[in-house]
Amino acid sequence: MKNIKIYVVALLALASLFSSCNPEPTYYSQTTPELFFDSQMKVYQRMGRPFTHWAWCVAGNERQASAGFPILQEMTTDEMMTPKRYNDWYDGGKFIRYYKHDFSPAYGDAVAEAWRLFSMGVAQTWSAKEDIETYVDFDALGFPEGASEEISMQLQVLAAYFCYYGLDLFGGIPLYTSNQGDALPRSTDVETFEFIENLLTEALPELPKKAALGAQETSTVNQAAAAMLLARLYFNAESYIREDRYADAAKICQDIIDGVYGPYDLDSDWTAVFGFDNDRSPEILWTVPSENSVSERSVDPHSSPYGMKVYWGNNTVGSTNNGYCLVPSLDLEGKSYVYGSDNPSSKGTYRLGSPFAKFHEKDVRKQLFAYEGDKKWRGMFLMGELTNPVTGNQSMGGGRQVGTDKVVTLVDQVGRLTLMNDNDGKPLMADHLKEGIEWAEEASGIRLTKQSPIPWESENTLKGNPDIPVMRMAEVYYTLAECKMRAGDKAAAAELINAVRARYFVDGDPDPVTAANLDEWRMLDEWMLEFIGEGRRRIDLVRWDKFTTESWWDHPADGPGKAHLNRFPIPETILGSNPLLEQNPGYPN
Repeated sequence: MKNIKIYVVALLALASLFSSCNPEPTYYSQTTPELFFDSQMKVYQRMGRPFTHWAWCVAGNERQASAGFPILQEMTTDEMMTPKRYNDWYDGGKFIRYYKHDFSPAYGDAVAEAWRLFSMGVAQTWSAKEDIETYVDFDALGFPEGASEEISMQLQVLAAYFCYYGLDLFGGIPLYTSNQGDALPRSTDVETFEFIENLLTEALPELPKKAALGAQETSTVNQAAAAMLLARLYFNAESYIREDRYADAAKICQDIIDGVYGPYDLDSDWTAVFGFDNDRSPEILWTVPSENSVSERSVDPHSSPYGMKVYWGNNTVGSTNNGYCLVPSLDLEGKSYVYGSDNPSSKGTYRLGSPFAKFHEKDVRKQLFAYEGDKKWRGMFLMGELTNPVTGNQSMGGGRQVGTDKVVTLVDQVGRLTLMNDNDGKPLMADHLKEGIEWAEEASGIRLTKQSPIPWESENTLKGNPDIPVMRMAEVYYTLAECKMRAGDKAAAAELINAVRARYFVDGDPDPVTAANLDEWRMLDEWMLEFIGEGRRRIDLVRWDKFTTESWWDHPADGPGKAHLNRFPIPETILGSNPLLEQNPGYPN
């Protein structure tokens, strides 16, 4: 069959010309559907429109600071947060509410946006599918045999993806297969689960397989991506429908590893998974394409300190707004919040959180990020004194609490460590040594630099070229590992996890997973270390019943009777637009 992927990536590149947040199209010219589809490219244009919306939902210009799906999976957890930095980043208190699990139907924030995004995605996908199936004469346009089914089923999987996020965030949703007809009430959790399952199992046989190991991924839905989405559904079935489907998830993951859905493998170099040519990485199952100067993804680093353009040696990078950071590992005295630490904080320790401290000191990822030239780069964090180890360039303060003549030194703490002065030069003591998400400073918190590495300006044609991984083989290995662990085979689970961990240690893993040390806490730590910043942490905490029952830094456990917080409320604006919808239990109508 003719490969359609080249068309899809070209159409996704057009995302920069359209706003996925605008539900109403702008017509520059009009034609009837019967006359529009006069070439193969027009068919791919129609097919590509819901994919541009999908790209925005999962990989907007800055994933954690946008209002797409990742923000609710990251900012509500023990992994990442956006603290208030004096007058910066308060934003009406929304980021504090996410972190404190203050979810209300009345808030018009990322929860309302998430409902709008998944439901709009469903509507756009079914509309494209319906138009193509109704108006396109595939034979007359010279399509190869099977193209009609492949296009239709790719769109069907995309609809399943949007429905999956609706189920994960909200529970049962209205189930549509057409945009024709009246509004519908919410279906049950089980009905929604089975609907998604049926869409995926029907689509799988009609989808293409990856041609060869390392062949380019361009967002086209292939069999492995659809299979892994089905595995995700089964893997979290206990959370969604109170049914154990771990064996089904394990079977799919083993099949992916065995090549049933095409050739894939773990990448030996972690930077290749997120680097400038990662669309060729053997680890990638599905990505959102990104291309320099055409459709650049995640290139506005809202987490980075204000002076980072000098540090990078690249003045063309987008906003450096000094926003989100990792949940801290240390208190203001430098003592640890990590459970079992030799130097515990007097304020207590936690099983969850402290992500930076949980990276082993010999882990190659635990370095200060620096571009080395010729597509090579090192380090996954901005930490400590921000003096570039390759170029010597420095990130100077933004004039908040760090002067513009001083080098920024980021700390794994979030609180008021800087003694400020008033206009008369007298120390302001009121807020000094306060700690918490509301009391951050300019230099508070370690920053993640995992995706979209920044090249020097002299190599600026590389900027924005790294694709955004949506699914990769490490997830397949870890999903299978957890399934085996739950089935009692901890030795096999440890072997799978260690196969991924091996690439992070030059001289061998100093702390491998074993059958003896693998428990629910180690499993959750491994998920966090491998997938930090990739928009899945909340899913893992909910699956292990930790999202509402456990505490972490500046986040007390929600307490008994708060299990309803595992799902978000249906926003008032959504309820008002469809009177047939009912609120999730535990929230006010």
